[in-house]
Amino acid sequence: MGLGLFGGGVAATDYFARRGAQVLVTDRRSRAELAESIAKLHAPYVSFHLGGHRTADFTDTDLVVANPAVPIDNEFLEAARDAGVPIDAEMNLFFKACRAPIIGVTGSNGKSTTAALIAHILTAAGHHCHLGGNIGRPLLGEVERIAAEDVVVLEISSFQLEYLHGDRLSPHAAVVMNLKPNHLDRHETMENYASIKQHILEHQSAGDVGVLNADDARVRPMPTASGVRRVLFSTRTPVEEGAWLEGDTVRCSLGGQETIVHGLDGVKLIGPHNRENICAAVAVAAVMGVAPKSIEKALPAFEPLPHRLQKVAEHGGVTYVNDSIATNPDAAAAALACYEGNVLLIAGGSPKDIGFDPLVGPVVEKVKLLLLIGETGGEIEAAVRSADAERPEILHAGTLERAVAIARERAEPGDVVLLSPACASYDQFRNFEKRGERFTQLALQAE
Repeated sequence: MGLGLFGGGVAATDYFARRGAQVLVTDRRSRAELAESIAKLHAPYVSFHLGGHRTADFTDTDLVVANPAVPIDNEFLEAARDAGVPIDAEMNLFFKACRAPIIGVTGSNGKSTTAALIAHILTAAGHHCHLGGNIGRPLLGEVERIAAEDVVVLEISSFQLEYLHGDRLSPHAAVVMNLKPNHLDRHETMENYASIKQHILEHQSAGDVGVLNADDARVRPMPTASGVRRVLFSTRTPVEEGAWLEGDTVRCSLGGQETIVHGLDGVKLIGPHNRENICAAVAVAAVMGVAPKSIEKALPAFEPLPHRLQKVAEHGGVTYVNDSIATNPDAAAAALACYEGNVLLIAGGSPKDIGFDPLVGPVVEKVKLLLLIGETGGEIEAAVRSADAERPEILHAGTLERAVAIARERAEPGDVVLLSPACASYDQFRNFEKRGERFTQLALQAE
């Protein structure tokens, strides 16, 4: 159910079809909309019902595999349950089949960078490491080639955690980065969203590890199961067990032994939020037995992921930065914290029902021109106007193309044109990557 556009449905379809199963793919999208995903299917003898769903497909089958974007209380999934048909998900299938230890990273912001940084450090230290999950790379198709002595690092979303919880599955090392309002269009309340994120810890066993953000008031008190090793990370204060930042130095304490890991000179990840990501990754690497010198060598070699404060162009002293990954207000506020001011901010998109209060202060302080796009432009303007401040100037550009054109006309040397939308992309783009790619194209043409 839901071939989707991000690869998980393709991986699950191929996984079963290659094993001789009769697979029916059902999706509300049309064949034309799914053409890119369909082209990636390698297995023969797959049938399709596209443009909608039929109840009979869900009740007369041996197994339903649901895309995590489908809410678990969806009417067709309920029909399957009522008919006694089991429901699974691509991530769940991978957990059950994977022989290697799994490190899972979740949180509202920073989970992609942290997961990639953990995998980078472990690989540099000699581990055979596999990076995947919500970061855009399903690993189900590779599961048979993943050896027991390998290590898997997964970014795990709240949608995926809902399905994992149903099968009582948690990773061997569970990292919770932070909790900020996000996806409330699906999860409805912050309390429900937080409880779903906590699922990553709930089914761990003795000997597993929970790695928690000591600076987040919602994350630090999350309970861990009996026998689970509890490790913290912080950018503000020393922790008894874990990693913390002291000035520009990362320190680590495990089992009563304290080590200095690295000064941050040469590290390409910028901004306070990335210091949080670094501390989390160092804590995990240290728990995995990676030596401080190895971590120290690996950190500066890490290249930031695309669409995350990515400098994509510079023309006449004006810098263009792609931060399309910022799909909630807290992420956009974190991006603004990286700059002194003189920012032309492009923001807006499709709603998540989470409000824009966290964005107001940083916008008033750092932004000289706010260019609004998409469905949420009016809501963002209302939030910023409520501050009753003289700045920023606010213009409704409507589209990303128009926003970049205005920015090109108005920007002066020393300014930063920042795409950090604080919203999802689905009103105008298929996903945040497509939005970031389009911004990059426009920025490169802005000379």
